[in-house]
Amino acid sequence: MRRGVGAGAIAKKKLAEAKYKERGTVLAEDQIVQMSKQLETFKTHLEEFASKHKQEIRKNSQFRLQFQEMCATIGVDPLASGKGFWSEMLGVGDFYYELGVQIIEVCLALKHRNGGLITLDELHHRVLKGRGKYGQDVSQDDLVRAIKKLKAMGNGFGMIPVGGSYLVQSVPAELNMDHTVVLQLAEKKGYVTISEIKESLNWERERASHVVDDLLKEGLAWLDSQAEGEPQYWLPALFSELTSRDVTPEEANQMTP
Repeated sequence: MRRGVGAGAIAKKKLAEAKYKERGTVLAEDQIVQMSKQLETFKTHLEEFASKHKQEIRKNSQFRLQFQEMCATIGVDPLASGKGFWSEMLGVGDFYYELGVQIIEVCLALKHRNGGLITLDELHHRVLKGRGKYGQDVSQDDLVRAIKKLKAMGNGFGMIPVGGSYLVQSVPAELNMDHTVVLQLAEKKGYVTISEIKESLNWERERASHVVDDLLKEGLAWLDSQAEGEPQYWLPALFSELTSRDVTPEEANQMTP
């Protein structure tokens, strides 16, 4: 018969396991200390780099994005607004504040035409145009960040995914998922009909009518009641001909595709 394991052997095994565990803890602590030192060194170099290239980071969107990605490796958001170290060093707090003001100005100037919805592409184009030839470079990523900050202030701003980009909402309209999917459906042609909504989304007529009525009420859609076949509901924010010039809702009602 095999002899059972003695108490001494069990005690030795437990002692060995305790030593391995203790050694593992020491190694882990050493690794944490080394990583902390490396992060501090990297942060110091990052601060020196930011100080040296402050103007490039502020003026060049591509440079700014690359710097942001570098900072993300140590959990730092250098482009966030506020009075923190990075904001004061780079002046990016002022950059996003000024950009937010410009976004509001563009959206207000176009609200009579698009009801408070504008594509991110058009907003980007108009912001760049407003800044002039010698203004600071602004990327769409910068716009998205500024809009998120405006949204956090609770003044009606938000973004609706459409295709591979966004519609920027600048009015406090209550848009739910039904409104969003109808906007996405209208993205290719700039308009939708009740029949298209019913067939594409498998909705009842009442549900489709309710959504387009909401869009009309909020000024986000215009009705072309003279269109061939059935009425068409145009989304001026998505309609390229409307975005190229200022027209009134009365003129838009006379337009057919």
